[in-house]
Amino acid sequence: MRRQVRIRGPVEIVNDEEADAYYATRPRGSRIGAWASKQSRPLESRFALEKAVAEYTARHAIGEIPRPKYWSGFRIRPTSIEFWHDRPFRLHDRVVFSRATPEGDWGKERLYP
Repeated sequence: MRRQVRIRGPVEIVNDEEADAYYATRPRGSRIGAWASKQSRPLESRFALEKAVAEYTARHAIGEIPRPKYWSGFRIRPTSIEFWHDRPFRLHDRVVFSRATPEGDWGKERLYP
């Protein structure tokens, strides 16, 4: 695809109530995956992940699947969003939408590659 998006702005962790509400909208398999995955840590084999999924599926076979305490979310309040598209001879397209504050109006400008 040779495309990128860069988002800049202040980041905050969501509160437990918001994390719970979002988690509850996830499909059952995704909630099992939240328990089974040691996200972004090295994975010794695909089998290890599938085994963990099977174990948590059995553990939560009946009833609701609670949100793991370590599972939450982040919110970014963008002040700039850059879209980059690769072009021949390094003549890439770069377009940035930006605003002075997270609540301000968006402006647009094209950047040199």
